[in-house]
Amino acid sequence: MTDSISEFSRLRQQVGISLEELAPIVGFSLSTVYRWERGQQEPRAAAMVVLQGMLGARPQIVNNDPKFTFIDLFAGIGGIRRGFDHIGGKCVFTSEWDKYSQATYKANYRNDDHDVTGDITKVEAADIPAHDILLAGFPCQPFSIAGVSKKNALGRAHGFADETQGTLFFDVARIIDHHRPKAFVLENVKNLVNHDKGRTFEIIMDTLKNKLDYDVVAKVIDAKGYVPQHRERIFIVGFRKDLKAGFSFNDFDMADPFSGPKLKTILHPEDGSEGPDKHYTVGNIASVSDRYTLTDHLWQYLRNYAAKHQAAGNGFGYGLVGPNDVARTLSARYYKDGSEILIDRGAGKNPRRLTPRECARLMGFDEPGKAEFVIPVSDTQAYRQFGNSVAVPVVKAVASHMLPFIEKALATAATLEPMKLSA
Repeated sequence: MTDSISEFSRLRQQVGISLEELAPIVGFSLSTVYRWERGQQEPRAAAMVVLQGMLGARPQIVNNDPKFTFIDLFAGIGGIRRGFDHIGGKCVFTSEWDKYSQATYKANYRNDDHDVTGDITKVEAADIPAHDILLAGFPCQPFSIAGVSKKNALGRAHGFADETQGTLFFDVARIIDHHRPKAFVLENVKNLVNHDKGRTFEIIMDTLKNKLDYDVVAKVIDAKGYVPQHRERIFIVGFRKDLKAGFSFNDFDMADPFSGPKLKTILHPEDGSEGPDKHYTVGNIASVSDRYTLTDHLWQYLRNYAAKHQAAGNGFGYGLVGPNDVARTLSARYYKDGSEILIDRGAGKNPRRLTPRECARLMGFDEPGKAEFVIPVSDTQAYRQFGNSVAVPVVKAVASHMLPFIEKALATAATLEPMKLSA
């Protein structure tokens, strides 16, 4: 008991985190963490793993002189914000409802001077700090246009609230309407354009352009030019019309998807050149743990399932890949069987899943060969979080492309504000 408590206290002090800050990150009550500190109870292994991860992570730089401020809505584990941290922004508000994602977010952005707020639908727009840029990876939900059609038939006025109420996009729209940020970036799956026969995308674009008065453009970007994964996502970027930023994706320097990196850049080398990483790797040469190898039963099931659908002329099946391949899209369901990305281990061996660390690299949260992103949650939750997130290098590319337009918008806004005050 004494040695464990001593190690807990030593790690906590080395990390430089208070008990009050640590409790919500590890998911235990403050009273429980105090008992660990006082030696009244053995600390949970999960909490020790979080502290060890924080100690080995890259120190977070506090941006005391930001170029601009932004808010992070439907934040997940902070994938979109990493692109805007990268170009000198400062996050002033975060919202994420899932407690496990909150834990990962807090573990990696613990120098923020604000807490992570929960359900955005229960937050008044006026309670959100003023900001220059709004970021949101909002979930896609169906929109009903029946009510709008009825109001049109009756000659009644309607606004974005009537069209989007009951969807999470409504919360993005009401915050934009209240704060009038200089720009926003919304991210979603590629299929948003075709969702509900195109009506969803039509309402979103009409709301942003005509109801909220922004110049808006959208672009689908495949991440496989940046990471070894085929992952297409749509980025919707808007700038306030009065700022005349002139933003366009026409000259966006997108990485060539046919010459991007291969899986070998993100896989554990298993040759001793990489240090041990939690339970993901074992032994002197840091081999991938056997826990990630498919059982005989699961591997046979996946093969039978693929054969059945192949016989029926369907394309369903597992994705078996090697070091020189590019993976399919990592999904939130990866924890179930790993079937979309299975690593071939050679003849006579069952394939294996990616480890959560490899998923962090595949999504660009960690650079190849690095293990700096803190993963304080179970494998199941980690797979869900990475599968639901964005490819960080893509967001960095979008943010870098936006930066001169953001700077122009900020300069224009600075001239417009005195004019409004004098008027």
